[in-house]
Amino acid sequence: MHTETQSTCPYCGTGCGVIIESTAGRITGVRGDPTHPANFGRLCTKGSTLHLTAAQPVTLQTRLLAPLHRARRGQAPTAIGWDAALEMAATRFAGIVQAHGPDAVGFYVSGQLLTEDYYAFNKLAKGLVGTNNIDTNSRLCMSSAVAGYKATLGADAPPACYEDLALAQCLLITGSNTAWAHPILFRRIEDARAANPHLKIIVADPRRTETAAMADLHLPILPGSDVMLCHGMLHLMLWEGWVDTDYIAAHTRGFDALKALVRDCTPARVAQTCGITEAQLATAARWFALGGSDAAPAGSGARAPTLSLYCQGLNQSSSGTDKNAALINLHLACGQIGRPGAGPFSLTGQPNAMGGREVGGLANLLSAHRDLADPAHRAEVAALWGVPDVPATPGKTAVEMFQAAADGEIRALWIACTNPAQSLPDQATVRRALERAEFVVLQEAFSTTATAQYADLLLPATTWGEKTGTVTNSERRISRVRAAVPAPGDARHDWVIATEFARRLEARLRPGRPTLFPYETAQPEAGAEAIWNEHRESTRGRDLDITGLSWPLLESRGPQHWPFPEGATEGRARLYEDGIFPTPDGRARFAAAPWRPVAEPRNARYPFSLTTGRLRDQWHGMSRTGTIGRLFGHVPEPCVQLHPQDMELRRLAEGDLVQVASERGAVTLPVQASTDVGLTQAFIAMHWGSEVLGGHGGTRGAALGVNALTSPVFCPISRQPELKHTPVRIEKVDLPWRLLGLAWLPEGEVLSARARIAELMAEFPFAVCVPFSNNAPLSEPGRERHGVLLRAAATQPVPDATLSRIEALLGLAGPDTLRYADRQRGQRRALRLERAGGTADADLRLHAALLAGDIRAESWLRTLLQEEQPAQAYGRLLLAPGAQAPAGALAVQSRGRPVCSCMNVTDAAISGRLAHCRGSDAERLAQLQSALGCGTQCGSCVPELRRMVQACAPAALPAEASI
Repeated sequence: MHTETQSTCPYCGTGCGVIIESTAGRITGVRGDPTHPANFGRLCTKGSTLHLTAAQPVTLQTRLLAPLHRARRGQAPTAIGWDAALEMAATRFAGIVQAHGPDAVGFYVSGQLLTEDYYAFNKLAKGLVGTNNIDTNSRLCMSSAVAGYKATLGADAPPACYEDLALAQCLLITGSNTAWAHPILFRRIEDARAANPHLKIIVADPRRTETAAMADLHLPILPGSDVMLCHGMLHLMLWEGWVDTDYIAAHTRGFDALKALVRDCTPARVAQTCGITEAQLATAARWFALGGSDAAPAGSGARAPTLSLYCQGLNQSSSGTDKNAALINLHLACGQIGRPGAGPFSLTGQPNAMGGREVGGLANLLSAHRDLADPAHRAEVAALWGVPDVPATPGKTAVEMFQAAADGEIRALWIACTNPAQSLPDQATVRRALERAEFVVLQEAFSTTATAQYADLLLPATTWGEKTGTVTNSERRISRVRAAVPAPGDARHDWVIATEFARRLEARLRPGRPTLFPYETAQPEAGAEAIWNEHRESTRGRDLDITGLSWPLLESRGPQHWPFPEGATEGRARLYEDGIFPTPDGRARFAAAPWRPVAEPRNARYPFSLTTGRLRDQWHGMSRTGTIGRLFGHVPEPCVQLHPQDMELRRLAEGDLVQVASERGAVTLPVQASTDVGLTQAFIAMHWGSEVLGGHGGTRGAALGVNALTSPVFCPISRQPELKHTPVRIEKVDLPWRLLGLAWLPEGEVLSARARIAELMAEFPFAVCVPFSNNAPLSEPGRERHGVLLRAAATQPVPDATLSRIEALLGLAGPDTLRYADRQRGQRRALRLERAGGTADADLRLHAALLAGDIRAESWLRTLLQEEQPAQAYGRLLLAPGAQAPAGALAVQSRGRPVCSCMNVTDAAISGRLAHCRGSDAERLAQLQSALGCGTQCGSCVPELRRMVQACAPAALPAEASI
């Protein structure tokens, strides 16, 4: 029976609605929900492929389907029952708490949990165990935004909404590559620009991202200079009389201190510090203050609205709170807040980081935005939960928690729905913490994460398409999450696992007392609603009051904004429209924090500034997106991007292997030239962890992914680490012996084979193992093929036994394999061909290949294989070395790099078509889309299409038309 279920996307904080299609208990499709106010039916490349990540072959190869226990570290875990697993966990945790105190344990959870999951864990740690050692990967994501809002506006509440994107006359995007990180919001920005050609867009970013490429003004500021930029803009606003003195006087306090601070932030000083021109600074200040206008308003409140969007570029910093506050200062100084089209709008990185903040799921917070430091707030929560008290001492935040575990202070860790062995900075310390902890529990949906290798107990959790509850998106809108299919195997909901563990722990820590967790675990819908109702009551009278909401109302009316207090008929889309803020005197506060440089400046030993960020088609540590090869089409393998001049100076060529090293660790990667990064800057995508990027770094030990490099230094207020800047050195490495293996494999085997191949990466100084696809159009799922690629390098040939193991995993061990070997020269090749479709008269096509030693033939053999071109004309010539196909054979020409994943349109096809397009940029884009279909589905590739259109001159008119 075919069914359709309304739910939400599990990726970014945009909070898109989805309709899940399922048949006979299996997810078969997904499409955007046209009724959901976040996306109105649109989905990005990641969202539109969600159903592929939930396919049964993926589930069987990657999901954790039963509780597992690892009797000894380093051994393979074995299955145990749920009762035994939970009893073991309760016994171990209770023993550690009783012997060493409640702060000897820590809980590290996730912004991808539902609000109900979050609430249960928060109550478990702070109410039952009695420790505030519960933090979340949202600490790496949004804690600076939280601290910035609280420091200035009084509460953690984004004051704007998505509708403001269409109403703003000036849009400042800073520290966010919105085009890739929040693609559906970027579609709304594109719509706003199309409807209002006068909209001014400013983008402040060290890189020329896809977002920056569409800006009217790109400010390529130097890493870490954001506070100075904002102070310099305010300096000019004061000088020119562009501030709103009436608003400042009526609704704020602390402006005199800020005014004195920015007096020295002259245009010349700011330009030098930020690496921009004084003219750029002046334009940004004028447009921001006056809403994109060049003329001052006639009176107070008459100026056109300015909206700002910001994310990790501001948050992930040792001065993250100051960066957020400095931007909010500008809105307050100009009265650009509390009205349509205006306000400081932080974009949430994860699907429910907002919901986690609402229930107090951080080490320094309590439920409903209460402060842990406030005795009255602690008493309120204790009364709600029915416990004597809530601990007053702030808990360990993310970085601190794992440092404490590495030091032996925290002895047990419970990790839920997150992968700290990939995502936290300073991976050497994180791995040491996981190794030293006496007991590590990992509650996860996927068995393939790096953290899973360290867990003593693995508990299978439900994930997208199986869960029920609520999430809150960036605009404070609460949406229902609904289960479309039953949980696979023995997986359980996260809140159910927390509840059933808590009940067993209660029997040991507070025997004979009524349970703190009276939720019906056998009826997930009723149990989740009961938790949500308890959370709802905790918000009564608070800034996020949702006592007017209910699950039936969410069912009947759909997603709703908070606050939505009892008696209200709807939620509030915008905050502070009355100029009254949730502070003791009702006034917003200016934050006068001076600019501080990055925590670890570049130096002679580490002369490059490394930043990390998102790719268009990947998500976090890729435990989900990394299961489908088509999402590797846009960016197929890891690399480090450098400016071409820096490469020339260091005599580096495209594709050369380099070691990127910081004070903490090193990784080896191919180098890629890009004018999108500035001089002495480098960029590596945040997704490349040790699951896909391996090898050993000599004296530095095993490669631990990109976060082996990044710094654990954090903002002293928000405790968010400075992931956006790390000083590194980049040096060419001499690894002359190369290996490339790639093969099509059955869908039900490819991910398991990839995992087994990845286990061999440690035998090479450099190795990458990723899936790939033939990138068939999404509308033709029957054509999709599934492959795995291994790339490696070493100083000398690896043992034949290792190559034989790789060949076997790639399906190259049979007698039908073509082979060539020259042991003396370290050369080895193995290739296998198959008939397309299996019929006797069909074309022969390359099915699997391994090249060892000389891999220059990759330039044409990979094209033959991945693009499924006929290969029967080659025969044994396939074993020939060299970068060119053998003379006399058919020409091998690649279709190019996929740009549009939905329609499988490549850069070569786009460039070829653009050569014949005429007219304006908009006209040529329309002609391109009409001809090829690119960008007409999810639209994630539209920013790149616009770039390509701008870079290509219009086709000349015919001679007779130009007369």
